[in-house]
Amino acid sequence: MLVLSIGLTALTISLMYRIVLSFIDSSITLSGLLDAFISLVGAGKFYQLTESLGVTLLYYLFLFSVFLFYLYLFYRYEKRKYEERCLQQLITEIGFIADGHFDHQVCITTHGNEHTKQLAKDINRLVAQLKLAVEEERRSEQAKNDLITNVSHDLRTPLTSIIGYLGLIEQDRYKDELELRYYIQIAYQKVTRLNTLINDLFEYTRVQNTGLAITKIPINMAEMLGQLIVQFRLQLQEAQMECRSEVSMDKLMVLGDSNKLARVFENLLQNAIRYGKNGGYVDVSAREEDEHIVIDVTNYGEPIPSIDLPHIFERFYRIEKSRSEYTGGTGLGLAIAKGIIDLHEGSITAYSDSEKTIFTVKLKSLNGSAPS
Repeated sequence: MLVLSIGLTALTISLMYRIVLSFIDSSITLSGLLDAFISLVGAGKFYQLTESLGVTLLYYLFLFSVFLFYLYLFYRYEKRKYEERCLQQLITEIGFIADGHFDHQVCITTHGNEHTKQLAKDINRLVAQLKLAVEEERRSEQAKNDLITNVSHDLRTPLTSIIGYLGLIEQDRYKDELELRYYIQIAYQKVTRLNTLINDLFEYTRVQNTGLAITKIPINMAEMLGQLIVQFRLQLQEAQMECRSEVSMDKLMVLGDSNKLARVFENLLQNAIRYGKNGGYVDVSAREEDEHIVIDVTNYGEPIPSIDLPHIFERFYRIEKSRSEYTGGTGLGLAIAKGIIDLHEGSITAYSDSEKTIFTVKLKSLNGSAPS
């Protein structure tokens, strides 16, 4: 580029010199004026004037200007060709991504001007969002398949028993009225379980719907927990357990839906009774901490294995891998509880060791900052 610019500059100057001389020679007026000027100042003075420093500087300035002009033209040409190559490379990479290679990132540093670089950055952001959307779609599809599989299993098992026992009754295949009542009792238990599962499925679907409207009112969690403990007194007696309450005497106010929050703590108390019978106690505590109301429900039964602990809030997850209907619930209770707490912008966590299992719920307090 540099050599070519120098060559074109020399050629241009030479051509311009010849054109100017030819134009002067061919013009009688210009030739006469030049001869008159030389006669006026003298030939020696004229040649000294043409070789003076000022004229020489003007000549070289003009020469440099012509050189810069050609250099700029070549620079613009090369820059345009470079940007065209970069744009073509960008188009090629976009086509490669469009073929399904969402892990590919457009190389930003190799693309020409700032507009093209910004385009490459935006494409990378778009591809990253598309990749997340595809992964989320795959997870949703897998979750839907798992949901269908689990629901089918949990519906089919009691239905098979119901059909079997009702078939025995319909065919009069029972010895006496005592055996008939036994068959009816089993069928009733299975129907009850089916009703529980369907209700839990309906509730889970509702809380997972992010558009679900909840009616939030000020709630005193101390009063709610006290009422729930009274309601569970009979179940605690039947399980030969005692509920120890350590709830602050102050008002523990939160903004929430009372029915849905009651559903959460009913589930936690039921789980504590079901899985903590060997421990003999269920502890319920509530306090204000860091502008949150913190509620703990603790039982002292068998610990939750560490491998299961991160998954217990997933739908249909049961610690009992046999999926026994006698040792576990529907597998939706904790998933429903988490969905409700998420709707209240709170959190629910679990901790378990060899001594105790604690479920902790945190909700935003309406009382302001907690006292120091």
